[in-house]
Amino acid sequence: MPNKLPPSFYTNPDVVHIAQNLLGCTLCTSINGTLTTGIIVETEAYNGRTDKACHAYPNKRTPRTEIMYKEGGAAYVYFVYGMHYLFNVVTNTKEFADAVLIRAIQPVEGLPEMLLRRNRTKNGKLLSGGPARLAQALGIDKQINGETLQGNQVWIEAKAPDFEFDTHASKRIGVDYAGEDANLLWRFSINDNAFVSK
Repeated sequence: MPNKLPPSFYTNPDVVHIAQNLLGCTLCTSINGTLTTGIIVETEAYNGRTDKACHAYPNKRTPRTEIMYKEGGAAYVYFVYGMHYLFNVVTNTKEFADAVLIRAIQPVEGLPEMLLRRNRTKNGKLLSGGPARLAQALGIDKQINGETLQGNQVWIEAKAPDFEFDTHASKRIGVDYAGEDANLLWRFSINDNAFVSK
């Protein structure tokens, strides 16, 4: 049985804490009966009330951001540049729009399918290092948006208790428009991991 993270993990009000603690966990998808999984090695935190880089700031509700106001523990998938899907984890309790962007994974299961989806021939950063790449590798698209992380289509498994690593905090990518919030050290990654995006 999968060792899924419990709902209480996602409803923690501290999105930065969640972003840090998702490192080393395993993001899993089962799409059309095909299982693909990868260890989360890079994340970014977003807060809908105080963070100008967040889609929901300042408590903005649109058809796209509405999912962020649901109870933590759902998938938030959005489309960028007319070509890429990005996968986020909704956090906090209902009506508090926080989320963690998953930026990179290290493939574990289903590597042949990931290579096929990405039209690549070998494992490496170009396969799943970066939020658009990992979403494509795991078969994530708009059909996943709003799915519970307690279901059988997309879920996250707890890190192994003996899996130890050092982490690094830095500025988030592509949020220069956010003024002083662009300087928040809310991007987290596993040190010296080859799949970290930048």
